[in-house]
Amino acid sequence: MPKIRAALKARLADIIPEWKGKVLDLPLPDTVLTAPCAVITFAEEIQKSSWAGYRRIIKIWPYAQLAAGGMEIVESWSEQVIRQLHNERLEDDQGQAFTCIYLGSSDGDRVDPLSGLMTRALRFGVYIPEPGEDQMQSAASNNLTTASQQQGTLAPQAVATDEANALAAADPWQEALNQWTRQQLGSGWSIYNDAWPSGYLAPSVLWRLTGVSTAASGTAAFDLRKQWVGHVYATSERENKRIAAELVQRLNAEVRIPLNPEDRRYLTVSEASADLQADAFLNGQIRLTLLHRTQRELPNAPLIRQVTNKPVLDE
Repeated sequence: MPKIRAALKARLADIIPEWKGKVLDLPLPDTVLTAPCAVITFAEEIQKSSWAGYRRIIKIWPYAQLAAGGMEIVESWSEQVIRQLHNERLEDDQGQAFTCIYLGSSDGDRVDPLSGLMTRALRFGVYIPEPGEDQMQSAASNNLTTASQQQGTLAPQAVATDEANALAAADPWQEALNQWTRQQLGSGWSIYNDAWPSGYLAPSVLWRLTGVSTAASGTAAFDLRKQWVGHVYATSERENKRIAAELVQRLNAEVRIPLNPEDRRYLTVSEASADLQADAFLNGQIRLTLLHRTQRELPNAPLIRQVTNKPVLDE
C-alpha cells in the first residue's frame, strides 16, 4: 500500500504554497485551526475494478479566514487543486503509484465552530492498483533496454515497453496488438495488458480484452472477433486526446495488423473509435474490434455418403 497521506500532503503544498507545513490530518475535537491550512480525511475503500484496483475516498478541506477572503479564497484554492490533482499519478518515497480522480463535492460550505474558518470538502477517489504479478512485469519494464527509434512514431522518441508483460501474454492477438502499438509510440511509453500494475508509469497505454464473439462465414470457416479497450494515459489531458485520436486514425488507415507475417496471417481492424471525453485511467478512450477468419476443422468423413444407380430403359 503506498503512503498516500505523505504523498498527498507534499503535492498539495506544491499546488498551494500557503499550505506548506499546514496540510493536516483530522484534527482533535478541541483543536483550533489556523488559516491558511488544509485537512485531509479518509473515507471508505472498495474494489473498483479488476484493472484499476482499489478505490479509497478522500476529502480535502481548504480552510480560510473570512477577513482574508472567506469562501472566495476557498473557491480559488479549490479550482487549483482540482485542475492540478485530477487524473494525476503520484508516487510515494518507495516508488508505489496511485492516481487521483476528482469526484465532485458532496458537502456544502461550512464554518468551523472553534476557529470560525470557512471551508468546503473536495472529494477525490484515490485508485491503487493491486500488487501481484504485475509488479514483476513493471520491474522488468523499468530494466528494459529501449529499441532504436522507428519511423512514423507519434512521440518524438523510440519505444520502451513492458517486455515481461508482452512475453506473459499467452494470446498471440495481444502480442500482435502490443507490437503494433510499439511501432506507433515512442520511448518513455509503457504498454500494459489487462490491468494497471502497481508501479505503472506515465505515459503508457493499457489494452484490456473485454469480449470475444464468433460469426459463421460459410460451412468451412468462421469469423473470430475480439473487443479491446485502450487506455491512453499521457502527461496531460490534451496529450491523452491527441494520442488516442491518432491511434484510432492509424488503426483505421492500417486495416490489418500482422499476426504471423510468415504465414500471411493478419488481424483485420473491424472497428476502431475513440471517446475523447472518457476517463483515461478508469474507462479508457479507445474501442477496438479485431477480426480473423479461421478455418473450421471438418470431420474426416466421405464426401459422398452413397451412390445409387437406377437405369431407365427406353421402350
